[in-house]
Amino acid sequence: MSIESLTPNQQPEKKTQLKAETGIGFATYWRLIAYLKPYRLSILLMILGFTLYAGSQAQIAIMMQQLSDALNTYDRSYLDIFPLLVVGLFIVRGLGSFLGTYSSGVISRNVVYVMRVQVFEKILKLPMSFFMKESGGKTSAKLVYNVEQVTAAGTDALKVIVRDGLTVIGLVGYLFYTNWKLSLTLFLIIPMVAGIVAYASKRFRRLSGRVQQSMGDVSHIVNEVIGAIDVVKNNSGQEQELARFDRASKNNLRQGLKIIMTDSVMTPLIQLILACGLAFVVWLALTPEILGDNESPGVFFGYITAIGLLSSPVKALTQVNAKIQRGIAGADSIFSMIDSAEEADTGTLTPDIRGQIDFKDISLRYDDGTQALTNINLSIKAGESVALVGRSGAGKSSLVHLLTRQFEATSGSIEIDGAPIQSIRLSSLREQIAVVSQRVNLFASSVRDNIAYGRLSGKSMSEIESAARSAFADQFIKQLPNGYDSQLSSGGEGLSGGQRQRIAIARGLLKDAPILILDEATSACLLYTSPSPRD
Repeated sequence: MSIESLTPNQQPEKKTQLKAETGIGFATYWRLIAYLKPYRLSILLMILGFTLYAGSQAQIAIMMQQLSDALNTYDRSYLDIFPLLVVGLFIVRGLGSFLGTYSSGVISRNVVYVMRVQVFEKILKLPMSFFMKESGGKTSAKLVYNVEQVTAAGTDALKVIVRDGLTVIGLVGYLFYTNWKLSLTLFLIIPMVAGIVAYASKRFRRLSGRVQQSMGDVSHIVNEVIGAIDVVKNNSGQEQELARFDRASKNNLRQGLKIIMTDSVMTPLIQLILACGLAFVVWLALTPEILGDNESPGVFFGYITAIGLLSSPVKALTQVNAKIQRGIAGADSIFSMIDSAEEADTGTLTPDIRGQIDFKDISLRYDDGTQALTNINLSIKAGESVALVGRSGAGKSSLVHLLTRQFEATSGSIEIDGAPIQSIRLSSLREQIAVVSQRVNLFASSVRDNIAYGRLSGKSMSEIESAARSAFADQFIKQLPNGYDSQLSSGGEGLSGGQRQRIAIARGLLKDAPILILDEATSACLLYTSPSPRD
């Protein structure tokens, strides 16, 4: 057989070209809004709360109108109850604000929880080819950073739209009720505001995508350095890694500052246009011919108060677009992962594997074009032990990945006991193959849980100790502070490389699978096929 060299152990990273999206991504936004459906009661409570809050804002203008008239006519009965009305108004306002804010918070945190679980569940089902193209740091950034950005579009923005939108509707309604002709002038500024918002939407979304990508780069470098800190220290790579991290962080800084610049320019510009419109309305209102001779001073003060109260909610509404665009950019990246193809599992057979393995004209080419294996023909009988020997990067691990269907062969076929592996259900296939990888993976848990991992968690303590003894790990495990209950850090820091490998071997032996693979890092891959690999 011939095995062609697979030189790069780590596939080259492909830089994603971010395209400028147009519009505000209605399809993505409506898909995001669908996450709110299970929380209809909380949404109703939020709307109720913010309706009370918005109504209290309009009531302030009405009370100012009534107070002015009462002062003008010296209506003592109204002046006596005015303090009570103020207290009652702010009680209603506070109740509405609490109900709306708390309900929106409940929705927000639940959406974060649901989306994170959904993304993590998807990660567990993605094929190995995905992880060769996407770095771990960028994937984790989507879970940690992008999901939080998504809630800004799904719930925080909705909160502002409902609360301040209802407030604006209430105040504008009062203005039209008071003097509809005068209030019509407010609509002269709508086309200008709409144009600015449309331009800002495109820019915010484009820049938000760049920020999220740069954040993934930062997270990737941090995870990579932490995972290989011994290599960094032993090779004096601190300055090199610091420079690499500094470049990624500066790129993230530049993109973030561009968003701040856009927001800093667009928001005051919109507010200036609105202020000009409101100032024009106030100027007209001060003209007796416009206000009308029959209007009382109270109507004037109520009208001016309503215009003044419009400033804060309008400001909030002009800023909500930035949140929506950041959320949509984050949702695009998350939904693209959720929509990624999962591992193909078309098998229906759940056989008891004996161990006959046949590689027939197997070739494997990775997605980046690297040819890993070419025309491999190999037959291993049940009960045989076979060593695949070759230089590092020759393709030994690639055979292991094909046997466990982490990757699919480009051409050729693999049969186990005469059945194509594609016809065997993935769970059944992997349950009957134990792999001790060249990369020892230990979890932040006890030694016992690291050996009896996953479906092995139901194994008895005597079985766990027996596997550890077979792996020559029992002696040093019992010397740990709490023996098998000793807690390990992620990656097994504190243990020697040999001890970590012994724990991994014990895990493979505990599985007691008919096929056992020991994938050594530099020279050999051993395949054992036996009813009991410990034999």
